[in-house]
Amino acid sequence: MIRTVEILEIAKSEGKVLVDDLAQRFGVTTQTIRRDLADLAETGKLERVHGGAVMPSGVVNLDYVQRQELNAAGKARIGRACAAHVPENASIFVNIGTTNEAVSRELLSHKNLLIVTNSLNSANILSANPDCDIIVAGGNLRRSDGGLLGNLTTQVVDLFKFDLAIISCAGIDEEGDLLEFDLQEVHATKAILRQAKSTFVVADQTKIGRTAPGRIGNLASVTKVFTDAPLPLPINDLCSESDTEMIVC
Repeated sequence: MIRTVEILEIAKSEGKVLVDDLAQRFGVTTQTIRRDLADLAETGKLERVHGGAVMPSGVVNLDYVQRQELNAAGKARIGRACAAHVPENASIFVNIGTTNEAVSRELLSHKNLLIVTNSLNSANILSANPDCDIIVAGGNLRRSDGGLLGNLTTQVVDLFKFDLAIISCAGIDEEGDLLEFDLQEVHATKAILRQAKSTFVVADQTKIGRTAPGRIGNLASVTKVFTDAPLPLPINDLCSESDTEMIVC
């Protein structure tokens, strides 16, 4: 069916499709779209989430180029909104991820920041800011995306007490758990969270409802979460109950 092919192309481009949006786009009922999504999910091409579907998670993340292209406009909005809440004269950890690379681009005009990162890509972006001191947390290089991980990374993290950690992750499930594919990255991010006074989570809509095998923590323990689409009610309620501020960009 041509419609399901188009739905799959939209999902590949945007990372997520919504039932109501697709029904309006194709001029069909929401029940028809739900059947289309169910068929795509049954064949493993999409994964159903609240209100729509996302690209399937499995146990391996999308490659770096795919993640760069996925919902780039949404990540740019998140980057701007997050950077607007970052104070000057602060110590910050920025972890691995294409959304955090968007945040890094928006920090280029900030002054008197000490930024520690385990992302070579973010470090390279931030190097254009002469008013920012950058420390790269060394470790084993993950060539696929310029991430640094391992015991050396966590040893560097443990040397600091950060004013703020800006954290990206591979997925957030409906229980509000922050998830990741690489267990070394889980270990590093847990260390970052322990050393931070406040935590911002940046996650575009393609991450919401997406699963991965490693658990970092939960939204209930973070300060703010920045996303580009309304969160499902279970996550929204969790944020409200735990005083986690939700900012939709």
